[in-house]
Amino acid sequence: MFDIGKSIIGLGLVIVFIGAVIMLASRIGLPLGRLPGDIAYRGKHVTVFFPIVTSILASIVLTLILYLISHFRR
Repeated sequence: MFDIGKSIIGLGLVIVFIGAVIMLASRIGLPLGRLPGDIAYRGKHVTVFFPIVTSILASIVLTLILYLISHFRR
């Protein structure tokens, strides 16, 4: 049970770190969520965003980070 608690705390810290990075990126002008290729539908009473390119970019970055972590842990 102790290991599960440590894992949840670690996951929470990772989420806080990712949130801080996203906040800093928006302050320096990195247009996450507004990249070319992201779809935004603005209707009369509704707005829907599909951040496809942002999701692909985040996936590539996370894949590279996790690959490097697993490579150096060997």
